[in-house]
Amino acid sequence: GFPLLAALGIAVPRFAFVGGADEPLGPGARPGWPGGAQVVVKVASEQVLHRSGAGGIAFVANEAGAIGDAIRRMAAAVPGPGRTGFTVSELVPHDAALGGELLLGLRHTDDFGPVVTLGPGGVHAELLSGALRQAIALLPAALLGPPDEDRAAAREAIAALPIVRLARGGMRGEPERLSIEALVDAVQALRALGRALAPDALTECEINPLAVTPDGRLVALDVLVKLDGGAATPAPPRPLHKLPHLLTPRTVAVMGVSESMNPGRIIVENLLSAGFDRERLLVVKPGVASLAGCLCVPDIGSLPGRVDLLVLAISAAQVPAALGAVIDGRKAESVVVIPGGLEEKQGEGSVLPLHQALHASRATDWQGPLVNGGNCLGVRSRPGRIDTLFIPASKLGREAARQPPARVALLSQSGAFAITIGNRLPWIDPAYVITCGNQFDLTIGDYLTGLADDPGVDLFAVYVEGFRPLDGQRFLAAARRVRDRGGRVVLYRAGRTAAGAAASASHTASIAGDHAVTAALARQAGVVVAGSLDEFEDAVALLHALGGRRAAGRRLGAVSNAGFECVAIADTLGGFTLPPFGGDARARLDRLLAHAKLDALVDVHNPLDLTPMADDAACEEAVAALLDDPSIDVVLVGNVPLTPALHTLAPPNPRGEDLAAADSWGPRLVRLHATARKPLVVAIHAGALYDPLADLLRRSGVPVFRAADRA
Repeated sequence: GFPLLAALGIAVPRFAFVGGADEPLGPGARPGWPGGAQVVVKVASEQVLHRSGAGGIAFVANEAGAIGDAIRRMAAAVPGPGRTGFTVSELVPHDAALGGELLLGLRHTDDFGPVVTLGPGGVHAELLSGALRQAIALLPAALLGPPDEDRAAAREAIAALPIVRLARGGMRGEPERLSIEALVDAVQALRALGRALAPDALTECEINPLAVTPDGRLVALDVLVKLDGGAATPAPPRPLHKLPHLLTPRTVAVMGVSESMNPGRIIVENLLSAGFDRERLLVVKPGVASLAGCLCVPDIGSLPGRVDLLVLAISAAQVPAALGAVIDGRKAESVVVIPGGLEEKQGEGSVLPLHQALHASRATDWQGPLVNGGNCLGVRSRPGRIDTLFIPASKLGREAARQPPARVALLSQSGAFAITIGNRLPWIDPAYVITCGNQFDLTIGDYLTGLADDPGVDLFAVYVEGFRPLDGQRFLAAARRVRDRGGRVVLYRAGRTAAGAAASASHTASIAGDHAVTAALARQAGVVVAGSLDEFEDAVALLHALGGRRAAGRRLGAVSNAGFECVAIADTLGGFTLPPFGGDARARLDRLLAHAKLDALVDVHNPLDLTPMADDAACEEAVAALLDDPSIDVVLVGNVPLTPALHTLAPPNPRGEDLAAADSWGPRLVRLHATARKPLVVAIHAGALYDPLADLLRRSGVPVFRAADRA
C-alpha cells in the first residue's frame, strides 16, 4: 500500500517490512532514521483490521532490541493464520485530536464504480461520521465534467466538510495549517487510482489516518489495499434508439389473454381505453379468431411481421420459450414481461441461457428486442396511447384522460409504489408511468437516459431499490443532462442499511453504505434526494405545481390567518430567512390592516398574522402585496379555513358558501398563483371537510400542503 500511495504523490512514512518474529531486522528497521527517538511497530494481518484493540500496534524506542521485543509480543498476541508480517515505521509527529487525522478511502461500488470517501479519521472514524451532520464527502472516480470544472466541484464538496475546516485551522485568528489544495490533490489522486485500476485490479484502498503534520503536510500513516476484481460485470449496452417502439408503438401484441378478466385481458381493455387503435392490436391466443374485437394469432411465430411491442402476461415458466421465439424469429422490437420469478437464483439454470440469447442478439444487425421487466406492473404512455398496467382503471380511481398529460415521468422498480403515488396524487397524470421490475434488461438508468431530452417531460420522479452494475453512473450522467436543460429529477433510494459494509470490514464501507453513496452522488448531479416517502411525494407534487418557476433567493414572505401557523413557519425555516417587508409592501399592508380594522390587533411583520377576522378580499390583498414585494423571493400562504370570514366550504352547506365562486378564497388564490412570477405555496391546516378546497387548488396547479410546517 505505501509504495502505491507514494507513486500517487501522497506522502508516506519511511518503513520496513519484517516477515516473521524470528526474522533478522533489516537495515531499514535498525536505528538511524532521523527525526525521532521512537518508531511504530504494527502487525500486518488479513484477520485484524483494527489493530489498536487487538494488541497489534506499539510505539517503541528506535533501537533493534526494542523493535524485536515488540514484534515478538505481537506474534504471541495475534494468531498466525492471516498474519503476513510486521511493519516498522518512523513516527510522524501530528496532532491526533479532532481535525488532525482524516480518512481518505476508495472502494468500488457495483452501482457507481469506484467512489472516494473523505471524512474524520483515526480510531473514532465511524463514531464521528455518524454523529456529525454532513461529516463525509463522497465523490465518484469518474470525472464530473471537464478537468478544471471537475476539480472545482471536488474542492467545493471538500471545503464544505466541518472536519476539513478543523483540519485546515485558521479559525479565530490562528494560522492556517493545511492548504485546501493539498487535500484536493490527495482526493484527486485517489480518484485517478480508481479510474485506472478499479475494479479489475483493485477494489479498495483506505488511508486511515491521513495525518496533518505541524508543517502542513498530509502523510498517510496507515493504508489498507484490497487487490483482485470480482466486481459484477455490466450487461452489453441496450439499443436505446428502439425505446420509441416501446413507448410510442405503432403495433402491439398481447400474449396471455383470457376471455374472462385476467391480467392479460385487463391489459387489452386498458390499451383500448387509452385510445390505442384496435386494428393495430393483436392477441396471441390459439383457437380463437378474435377477442375483444382484436385479431388473434395462434403463436408468436404467426405474428404478421415484427410488432413494435409485445406484452407477455403469461406464467414465468412460459417466458423463456416466448422470449426465445421473439429473438429467434425477430418478432418484436420491444417486450414487456409482466410475471416475476425470472430472477437469477442459485442453482437456477433457465435464466442464464435467456440472457445469453438476448446478449447475442445485441451483436446482430437487428440488435435484438428491448425487454422491460420481469416482475413489473407494466408501462403507461400518454404520448403513445398505451396502458399495459394490469390494474383496472376503476381500482386506480383514475378518470379517462381528457387533459394534456402532465410534464412528468414516473420511473419505478416497484409497480405497487407507482400506482400508490398515482392514487395519492390524482391531479398529476404523468406522461409516462414506467415500472421496470427486476431490470432483467432495461434499467432505470436506461429510461432516464432515453427520456432525458424528451421535450414533453420536465420532472422525473424515480423510485430505485437497487441499480444494475454501473447503471448508477448512467443515471447520474442522465440526471446532469436533465438538470442542464432546466428539468428536475426527484429520487427515493429504498434500502437504508449500509449494505456495502457486509462485504468489507473497513471504515470506508461502513461509514458510506449504498444509500449514503447514492444520496451524495445524486445531489452532486443536481438530483432532489427524498429522505422519506412523504418527502418524495411532497417534492414531486411541489415541483410539478411550480413548473419552471425558480426562487431568486431564500427570502421567505409568509402570511396566515392563524397565529400558531406564523410561529410554526418561523420555527421550521430550514434554509430560508424572514426579511422585513419592503417599504412599498409595508405601506400597502398598513393600509390593508387599517381598512379591515385589524391595525389595533396586529402589526406588520414577517410572518404576517391576519387573524381569523380577515375576509377573502383582505387575505387576497395581503398575498398580492407579498408577491409584488421585490425583497421577497418565495411566498407561503398559511390558511386555517374554519373561520367564518372565509368562503371555503363546498355546497350544499348551512352557510350557503360555494368555494368555487369567483369571489371565494380558493378562486382568488388560483388567480394569484396564475399571475405570480415567483413561487407561491399554500398550506391548508384542516380536516377532511376542506378536502374539496385543497382539491380545487391542486387541480388548478397551486402547490398545496396540509400543514404549515410541512409546507
